[in-house]
Amino acid sequence: MLLKINHETRYNYDKPVQYGLQQLRLRPKERPGQRILEWNIEIEGGSLELSFEDQHSNHVDLINIERGRSEIVIRCTGEVENTDGSGVIGTHGGFAPLWYFKRSTELTKPGPEISKLIKLLDQSDSDNIAMLHALSALVTDKVPYKTGTTDAETTAEQALKVGGGVCQDHAHIFCAAARSLGFPARYVSGYLMMSDRVDQDATHAWAEVHIEHIGWVGFDVSNGYSPDERYVRVATGLDYRDASPITGLRYGAGSEDMIVSLQVQQ
Repeated sequence: MLLKINHETRYNYDKPVQYGLQQLRLRPKERPGQRILEWNIEIEGGSLELSFEDQHSNHVDLINIERGRSEIVIRCTGEVENTDGSGVIGTHGGFAPLWYFKRSTELTKPGPEISKLIKLLDQSDSDNIAMLHALSALVTDKVPYKTGTTDAETTAEQALKVGGGVCQDHAHIFCAAARSLGFPARYVSGYLMMSDRVDQDATHAWAEVHIEHIGWVGFDVSNGYSPDERYVRVATGLDYRDASPITGLRYGAGSEDMIVSLQVQQ
């Protein structure tokens, strides 16, 4: 499947920025089953300082915001060709060992809520993939998709306690529970072509678990199935903070507004 992506993020500041840096993780990963035919990033109100690969083999662009700007626009356009691997990514690569993906983070630290969730799961099934799909269904049953109840700093425990959340929360809960069961797990950010719309207001997030003799397998908890050719993997990490599309810092008082425009189509 050939996917065309147009993604624009616009930041407006109520006071001119004196100094600011942003890290962009917006370039999709080249891998078997995902071929990047074209990808361009344009910056309006800033300049590219350098590019590098982080500890998760994510491509990172470091952007310097022009002094005195009150607006910066980041535009990504490209074409990606995908094949359906039934959610299977394959063997583990990169510098980090598999045990690294069993460690918890501030956003995925398990607590009483994760423990209660795992107790509801039938762990007698020897089919790990079936058990993990059951876990995925259990997460969305306990935390239905609901916007406005959580934010970027909400932990897996908090989202379970609130009883509502979005794809980021589902991925965090799933990773926390899978690691508690002994599986290496990681967070994935990227794009999804939806069947009912072209225009979207945010990127997507899901999770991957490493299963012995199979490798990494994806689970889109929010939608209840494994990623197929409609998904574009961009960045991976232990949680949202590792794989966030844009992170940054700036000096100066004032607030900011962010507007996202995103189209993913065949």
